[in-house]
Amino acid sequence: MIGDEDTFLDYQIDEVDRAILIELLKDARKSYQDIAKNLIISGGTVHVRLNKMRDAGIIRGSKILVDFRKLGYEVCSFIGINLVSARDYQIVLDQLTSFPEVVDVHYTTGQYSMFAKVMAKTTNDLHLFLIEKLQTVSQIRSTETFISLDNPINRDAKIPT
Repeated sequence: MIGDEDTFLDYQIDEVDRAILIELLKDARKSYQDIAKNLIISGGTVHVRLNKMRDAGIIRGSKILVDFRKLGYEVCSFIGINLVSARDYQIVLDQLTSFPEVVDVHYTTGQYSMFAKVMAKTTNDLHLFLIEKLQTVSQIRSTETFISLDNPINRDAKIPT
């Protein structure tokens, strides 16, 4: 099957694939038959195309969107993290992964080595996270915390045309 994997590395999406992706970005729970009906193609075509895009790594899964504020998580913050050394990246990433408050991490260029999104119920909980968890990681040189006041735009990137 190695030959099949190599084939998928070069997989190029076409207009049908693009249309299927657009339908799924609107509603990831939409059935293959509903997608097929909207696009005037067969359900089998949708199934085959989605499997090929999954195998190629274009589609990496599906998820639901949760409004964390309605679950009591009122504080969304972003934390710029500077590492002691670039070699410490994996160690710090492993630590961040173990903290349930950390919901997203990016390895970045610019002022910070890493940028993390953290959800907390209160500012006091965020404070405790910072002093009891994040600041105990010895491979972190410094941090800067930004609290989000609002999230007026929250969308997926558009499918390239």
